[in-house]
Amino acid sequence: MSKQMLPGQLGEIEEHFWLTRSVARCMGISLSEAMAENKLSPYDYAQMVTRCRGAACNEHCQIWLAAQQAQAATAPEFCVNAEVLNSLT
Repeated sequence: MSKQMLPGQLGEIEEHFWLTRSVARCMGISLSEAMAENKLSPYDYAQMVTRCRGAACNEHCQIWLAAQQAQAATAPEFCVNAEVLNSLT
């Protein structure tokens, strides 16, 4: 059963931290390396997780992640962090 989020409510930080990292990993992106190479600031990384927490697309994301058989060329269209992730490839 899916959880309904109220407007302005954020999802669990740990879940969305891992969803964000997992989507990046499926795209061949290490967010830790992106920060070490100054391609992504720690603030921008935190913003990515916060945006994910507010997006209420966890189930879509989990389905997308489960379906990945090879490296994804782009982030899923529904992802609120698609623009940032696509710019890091």
